[in-house]
Amino acid sequence: MKLGLIFILAYLIGAFPSGVIIGRVFCHKDPRDAGSHNIGTTNSYRVLGPIAGTVVLCLDILKGTLAASLPIIFNLHSHSLILIVGMAAVFGHAYSIFIKFKGGKAVATSAGILLAYNPPFFLIASAIFVSLILITSMVSIASMLGITLVTIIAFTYYQDPLLEVITVIVLLFFFYRHRENIQRIRKGTENLVPFGLYYWFKNKSKKD
Repeated sequence: MKLGLIFILAYLIGAFPSGVIIGRVFCHKDPRDAGSHNIGTTNSYRVLGPIAGTVVLCLDILKGTLAASLPIIFNLHSHSLILIVGMAAVFGHAYSIFIKFKGGKAVATSAGILLAYNPPFFLIASAIFVSLILITSMVSIASMLGITLVTIIAFTYYQDPLLEVITVIVLLFFFYRHRENIQRIRKGTENLVPFGLYYWFKNKSKKD
């Protein structure tokens, strides 16, 4: 009974639409009305600005960390439950009951789960993600390639069977949620962040 309630609470925490709330309350905008129409961090940066986007990023990571920590908070001292319960928050973020079961791609929320489960690995994953953004100038590629590298590291270094299973599930989920981005990448129309090597190279090529 307690575990069932924890899963429901984890889903509801993940379902909290940070981007929509921050946008409406503080910016008088809704990230769903512009850009990629996504409620996640990337579109929040694009539509709401860097300050609001950073707040959304922190809240989305916090959602994953808080939801994944519920088993510990409720005295269910099983480290494996952190990952399992945390996945309910990922599902909640992607299919939020508060906004008609729409949502984001759950990259930041997934990172929050990793922070609760294995903080050093979270730092490694974050460094990989940031490095890939600085190289590719595309959050979508950084997310998909990042989770691929994280999965490889989980299998080759950490040798944690549950972590391996969860990273594979998240990898497949990320690729599914980024299917439209994949189409835009193939067409050469994917949105770029205004920094990074690829952004610099593309702008330099236009000037030349």
